[in-house]
Amino acid sequence: MKGVLLVNLGSPASTDPKDVKKYLDEFLMDERVIDVPYWLRTFIVRGIILNTRPKKSAEAYQKIWWKEGSPLIVLSERLQNKVQAKTELPVALAMRYGNPSIKSGLQELHDKGVTEVLLVPLYPQFAMATTETILVLAEELRKEFFPNMKITDVPAFYNKPEYIKALSNSIKDYLADKDYDHILFSYHGVPERHIRKSDITKSHCNPEAGNLACCNTPSKAHEFCYRNQCYQTTKNVIAELNLDEAKVSTSFQSRLGVDPWLQPYTDRTIVNKAEKDGVKKLAIVTPAFVSDCLETLEEIAMEGKHEFLEAGGEEFHTVPCINDNDEWVEVLAKWINEFNNN
Repeated sequence: MKGVLLVNLGSPASTDPKDVKKYLDEFLMDERVIDVPYWLRTFIVRGIILNTRPKKSAEAYQKIWWKEGSPLIVLSERLQNKVQAKTELPVALAMRYGNPSIKSGLQELHDKGVTEVLLVPLYPQFAMATTETILVLAEELRKEFFPNMKITDVPAFYNKPEYIKALSNSIKDYLADKDYDHILFSYHGVPERHIRKSDITKSHCNPEAGNLACCNTPSKAHEFCYRNQCYQTTKNVIAELNLDEAKVSTSFQSRLGVDPWLQPYTDRTIVNKAEKDGVKKLAIVTPAFVSDCLETLEEIAMEGKHEFLEAGGEEFHTVPCINDNDEWVEVLAKWINEFNNN
């Protein structure tokens, strides 16, 4: 029997600093998120970050929390329910961090008699800290608790025409009645070393070059190159919507620590668009996420807007993530039903 497990990022159980601290501990202690030796990761996370950040993060979560709970969890549940209505296969939901856990999701499917799982990481682009950590943990859990279960995963779908069409249409529909001078595609940032670590050729990726030469040169490395896949997502949407390339930019948000992360940085780009480029009306899209979350709702929609207006901008439009968009639901259902028919 076949089944489906949708896996998203996760969320604290509440906006209480204790719950936020517990969530951040699980998240930041992941060796694929902060990829340094365990002793150093422990010092950074439990010695520094968890003694300072939980209260501030809790305040940020309080700004975006819904009556139903965490926006990311609520939106993921809506997506799950809509997808379930489109397929006869059981569809479970899990989070990489927090609850419901991947183990509980696999257990739910196992209890229904499922022996073959289609694992769907809800990230369009591949990255160590997103897709890879989900796949690794799922396989570890399978070996330990569900040895007779087979897991097949949906690879990064940034380049799939049906996804790009659904994403593009959601952007077009939201901006239909909005006035804007420029569109900024902002992706979650990762350290530059993650790009090198994910390079299966061990020789192609060179983020420090700064000229995207490696991204613009075809290579097997692109199958796992987050930076390339982000830029390609932007290019795909530009082509689908026939946008003016001169009025579209790509940037990376949410850097942590002092190590170099992918550039250009979103916060600086937002300010520069207003101060240096004279952009008065900015639209911003966040296609590294399927579901709106703290980053999109607080960091971008609130903090980013404030920075843009302070720098002289006049209008700031945050395009919602694809969330439980009906066309996106149809795309997921199509992939699931193809899996079922194979």
